[in-house]
Amino acid sequence: MKVSLIIPCYNEQETIQDLLASICEQDYPLQDLEVVISDGMSTDATRERIREFAESIPELKVKVIDNPQRTIPAGLNKAIKAATGEILVRMDAHSLPDPDYIKFSVQDLQEGVGDNVGGVITIKPADPGWIARSIALAAGHPLGVGDAKYRTGAQAGEVDTVAFGAYHSSLIDRIGDYDESLLTNEDYEFNVRVRKSGGVVWLDPRITATYFSRATLWDLAAQYWRYGFWKLRMLLRYPETIRWRQISGFFVLSWIGLGLLSIWFPLARWLLLAEALVYGSALLTAGFRAALDRKSPALILGLPLAIATMHFSWGSGFLVSLIFHSFDKIFRKSARTR
Repeated sequence: MKVSLIIPCYNEQETIQDLLASICEQDYPLQDLEVVISDGMSTDATRERIREFAESIPELKVKVIDNPQRTIPAGLNKAIKAATGEILVRMDAHSLPDPDYIKFSVQDLQEGVGDNVGGVITIKPADPGWIARSIALAAGHPLGVGDAKYRTGAQAGEVDTVAFGAYHSSLIDRIGDYDESLLTNEDYEFNVRVRKSGGVVWLDPRITATYFSRATLWDLAAQYWRYGFWKLRMLLRYPETIRWRQISGFFVLSWIGLGLLSIWFPLARWLLLAEALVYGSALLTAGFRAALDRKSPALILGLPLAIATMHFSWGSGFLVSLIFHSFDKIFRKSARTR
């Protein structure tokens, strides 16, 4: 069965050849694989690296198409239109699928256990520094990502979403393309439509891949701010999909609210202090445990910093999005009443 790997990409000169090499190492016939890379007009040597690899291993069919919008959902949609495989496997340009990733994905689809199947990602640091190592650990820690099973690991079963995902190309005909109005959360929104159509999103822990997390707290903050900002837009469309792991917006709001109220009310000061103590204790406990388990004292501080960055960035993005949405509704209502 022919498989097309669809990969959105932008300035990935450091990792793109590693990804292509891992595709060549798959336990699946190379002649049945096609790689479609949707490049967001990279300004580094990404295209040159792809061309070099394709010339060195001509057995692997590699197709590069332009994605001038430079957004992930637009890139995915363009790759889907250019793909010819019966099965589409969505990959990320800075991830490395394990050798049996495609084999198990195709096997699950052929057995009909799910309409979109995926597995568990192992998150590794982008560099050997203590901050990068802390971020990688936080990105798979229950305090950081809650019950996101594709990050924390789980038994095989039906889930709300998976990382990346593999599906028959006919699924696109049934539920439509990726939503290009969402600049992130496009995978989750896609899986919501899979489930609403009566389909199943299936997690198989045999399907494994490595993902490289952000290297700095600043990059992590920017990433999670985007996640929070666009998550609200998705939840407004599908409010029933909210999960407890997505309460960071209200958590940040509580800090802001109590901080303002503490100017006038002593009780608010005590509540803010109690919240800070409970939160800080939970983070430090996680840091100490991680430091002992991994014999890395830097995690005592690094893990709490990374998790707090994720929470506050996500929550701030969510609240900013909520404010923008509220003002937009007010302006629209005002315009209609004129």
